[in-house]
Amino acid sequence: MVSLDDAVIARLKKGDHHFEILVDPYGAADIIEGKELEVFKIMAIDAIFSDAKKGIHVSEEDLQEQFDTTDVSTVAEYIIKHGDIQLTTDQRHKMQKNKQKRVVEYIVKNAMDPQTKTPHPPARVQRAIEEAGVHIDPFKPVSEQVKSTVNAIRPFIPLSLERVKITVKIPAKFIGKAYGVARTFGVLEQEDWQSDGSWVGVVRLAAGMQDEFYDKLNEATKGNVSTKVLK
Repeated sequence: MVSLDDAVIARLKKGDHHFEILVDPYGAADIIEGKELEVFKIMAIDAIFSDAKKGIHVSEEDLQEQFDTTDVSTVAEYIIKHGDIQLTTDQRHKMQKNKQKRVVEYIVKNAMDPQTKTPHPPARVQRAIEEAGVHIDPFKPVSEQVKSTVNAIRPFIPLSLERVKITVKIPAKFIGKAYGVARTFGVLEQEDWQSDGSWVGVVRLAAGMQDEFYDKLNEATKGNVSTKVLK
């Protein structure tokens, strides 16, 4: 349960009826995003109202008629996913800023400059979003906002949601630590064990994750690794 002071109203009109619940907006955003949370834990009161401010409860008959159930958690989750959540200006600003940060992180990790084949720095992506005037919905999942955001900022920075293939050669001495990095960081498409005990593989991964991939390999091999981006 959350406190009444931290809760906002989530409401839904269905038929001729109004249904309202009092919820934590951040928890509601997580549920919309697809995270598995117990609905009661983000509600201030485990009840469905027709008018939350006046404390008027919805009858079980109305719940059964409109939702085919009287289970409060089931109805509450439906309201969260399909209704409107009322935010204060400060809450909306904070949630938009947090969601925008996650969109930027996704683009940095999964996109690249098609000219240089390298990822854009987060600050550059952030600036392009601001220049393009992209509206970030605080309740819409990141995955659903990435494509429209990328399309909007392409006139400002060259951007491609691509994956790259990288050939990796690890000396036998460092197989123990580095093999796991190469195998799990992306999709291992090909591998071959050499006669000298070294390992050669082809790894496909999000373009924006190249720098992190190289850093992890260099750390595991003390710099004794060979990599090459395949064209």
